[in-house]
Amino acid sequence: MSSLTAKGITKTYGGKEVLHDIDLNLEHGKIYGLIGRNGAGKTTLISILTAQNPATAGTVTYDGQPVWENPEALRHLCFSRELNQMNRSAANTMKVKEYLRIAALFFPYWDKEMAQRLVKEFGLDVKKRINKLSKGMVSMVTIIVALASKAEFTFLDEPVSGLDVVAREKFYALLVEEFTETGRTFVVSTHIIEEASDIFEEVIIVDKGKILLKENTQELLERSCRISGHEDEVNRAVASLKVYHEEHFGRSKGVTVLLDPGQSIPDGYDVSVQKLNLQKVFAALCGEES
Repeated sequence: MSSLTAKGITKTYGGKEVLHDIDLNLEHGKIYGLIGRNGAGKTTLISILTAQNPATAGTVTYDGQPVWENPEALRHLCFSRELNQMNRSAANTMKVKEYLRIAALFFPYWDKEMAQRLVKEFGLDVKKRINKLSKGMVSMVTIIVALASKAEFTFLDEPVSGLDVVAREKFYALLVEEFTETGRTFVVSTHIIEEASDIFEEVIIVDKGKILLKENTQELLERSCRISGHEDEVNRAVASLKVYHEEHFGRSKGVTVLLDPGQSIPDGYDVSVQKLNLQKVFAALCGEES
């Protein structure tokens, strides 16, 4: 099975290090969720993994072969990044049909029939220029490129930005359908965490330029919980556990913990224990409750 592997990835801009010695292995046939706060380094990391941006230090390999300036490796990678309509780039002045035609030249496994089907399904006017589309329609263009590329490792950066609830649900359904049929690897970077969490087999949390964790999503949720009650009782209950986030309400207290293998919450304390969703786990680990 193929894999995409980063070792010791560091990236510096203007003397500031934005990625710090990152090691990451992405396996074939999984849907990963890549989450992190604004400025955490997610987009920079994706651009380096797909050889659109050189690393200051470290290597990225596809099946052991470097991806940088390696056309054979790049055949298997797609980064469908969010289009910024405010930029005066050539892409923004193109008509949708021109943009898709050029995308077809970049991706050797391009599925023209799929692209045409998705254009009709999304109701996209291919004669319009990118900079004249609504934000939701621009998102649909990036989704079409990602899915129709048929690249083995496909990265989507904020793919549902601008989409309404119905369109977002359609995207998730299309993504799962494509994954089921092809076994391609997808990495989805998104701030809309909770509604997407069910499709993530693994979650990668990036915080301040580092990989905070990479873990099976269900296993992470099973070992995550919030313990609340009188402050003294909570303190005793979690004395042997690692606490990631605390909230105080008068004499009451709530904490988030992640249990290590073999650990359990001690019995005999008058506390409430609640399971957490992925958004709450992320907020606790990255320093803020949401």
